[in-house]
Amino acid sequence: MRFTYTALPGRVLFGEGALDELPREAAAIGARALILCTPEQRATAQDVSARLGSLAAGLFDRAVMHVPVETVAQAVAAAEAANADFTVAIGGGSTTGLAKALSLRAGLPSLVIPTTFAGSEVTPIWGLTEGGVKRTGRDLAVLPRTVIYDPVLTLTLPVPLAVASGMNAIAHCVEALYAADGNPVTALMAEEGIRALAAALPRIAADPHAVGPRADALYGCWLAGTVLGGTSMALHHKLCHTLGGTFNLPHAQTHTAVLPHAVAYNAAAAPDAMVCAARALGVSDAGAVATRLYAMARDLGAEMALGRLGMPTDGIERAVSLATQSPYPNPRPITADAIRPLIERAHAGLPPTEYA
Repeated sequence: MRFTYTALPGRVLFGEGALDELPREAAAIGARALILCTPEQRATAQDVSARLGSLAAGLFDRAVMHVPVETVAQAVAAAEAANADFTVAIGGGSTTGLAKALSLRAGLPSLVIPTTFAGSEVTPIWGLTEGGVKRTGRDLAVLPRTVIYDPVLTLTLPVPLAVASGMNAIAHCVEALYAADGNPVTALMAEEGIRALAAALPRIAADPHAVGPRADALYGCWLAGTVLGGTSMALHHKLCHTLGGTFNLPHAQTHTAVLPHAVAYNAAAAPDAMVCAARALGVSDAGAVATRLYAMARDLGAEMALGRLGMPTDGIERAVSLATQSPYPNPRPITADAIRPLIERAHAGLPPTEYA
């Protein structure tokens, strides 16, 4: 056996009540924090500001999906005006993405407090959208210094968003299982991440106010983000980055709708990965992973049609064209003729099939 595994630096505090450690953890990073959030989470961000006390230098509440460069420019100006030397991001992938952009563009380290199951808080992957096109890259400079996982903070996440966020995290794990640079260490974490999330999401739907299932899902998302940060992405993430940035589709919901189809497309070319995923999902047939993912998301109420998420029908050909430009490493070659029916079925919300 021969492989390479590179562990990423970072500090993680996990558990109910972990947010109480925020002032001490923040003081270890800097002296003046710009707090980042979406408009909807301003009240939570104000609580964070109160906890930080004199460390809070300002609040920027305009984080949005897909990190538009215009929003980044506004946040950089706010950081400069506040004389901030680090950021504290509270929220999901949109806010974490903005914190990473400020690390990339302004050199500001970050502390991230996730309130969803995105997993991006433990990756060195950044994304920026400009002119309707989303670019991504990797840079250790954007990796948050500290992540505080407190499951109590996810209790405000509605069940539909929790499901979509969790499916997004499962997508990270599935692609890590067949990543071109995968290894036994990331495979172990990926399989455990799928298992934890697949078990937690139905429990969240059944009892939205219980902390335990939310904690289990956060654990799964931490594993998902860790393997995403340690391996390369493939077709699924290429499609979702293309669709999200081009049509301004909701991030986690787009991942949910696309995942079963991307898995079906790659299944025959990644049999070992399908065995691991099947075991984690509790299905006996490795060939049934894609249909199991589709059924699980659908039964939990997820929207499975990209068309109903906002993607226009006349955008299918543009999506095909963009997805085949500079493709990510993938177990199966990515061609326009091969992925067109995949995008068409995902657009319509149909179950995955064997894509020839």
